[in-house]
Amino acid sequence: MDWNALLRLPATLLFMLAALTLLLTLLQLFVVRRRLLDRRHLAAGGHGLILLLVFAMTLLLSGLGLTLRGYRFLGEELPVVQIDARILSPQRWQLRLTWPDGATREVRLTGDDFRLEAVVLKWKLPAMLAGVPPLYRLDRLEGRYDDAGQEAHAPRTVIDFDQAGRFDLLDLRRRYARWLPEVDTVYGSGVFLPLVDGGHYTVDLMRTGALVARPDMATRQKIGMPLGG
Repeated sequence: MDWNALLRLPATLLFMLAALTLLLTLLQLFVVRRRLLDRRHLAAGGHGLILLLVFAMTLLLSGLGLTLRGYRFLGEELPVVQIDARILSPQRWQLRLTWPDGATREVRLTGDDFRLEAVVLKWKLPAMLAGVPPLYRLDRLEGRYDDAGQEAHAPRTVIDFDQAGRFDLLDLRRRYARWLPEVDTVYGSGVFLPLVDGGHYTVDLMRTGALVARPDMATRQKIGMPLGG
């Protein structure tokens, strides 16, 4: 058997093959029953062995399908927010945030970069492989200076999203961990990128629970420009 070829098959095809082998398993079960009723025990034993082999193949194909489906989900990313930047003056920025549902918010930051932080609830492996996405709540957006001295002493801007409610699931996990047994952990995840005038950025959440931020092509070229360019 070529295991590498099996692993390259799409999950849907593996599930279809598993369904086919399950039908063969049921067919062999019927044949075994007929042979036993006819008192042909030797023939029943032979078909019983085939039944076990086909059933084992069903379990194998189903397991591979679930595994590949899980890895595909782990590679997917959930959109979190889009950020558009406009410079007001050196190290002062106007940012427009756009959420996947179309809601928007405009904020002002000081610094050279933006840093976005979120609180993430990550599920245990069985739930992840079943396709349950991690939960997140945006926590804060802040300006960040490239120079460590400025970071320590210059004015800083911190925007609190304040999205937690009275029955916030992430807070309930901290207080009542035993009531959410499939939760693996709750932790913070953050990303930052340099700000440029006219910059456009997308922030996504990976199925592993990590935030990722990417500038578009034009923004990437501006970030790569030499100082003063």
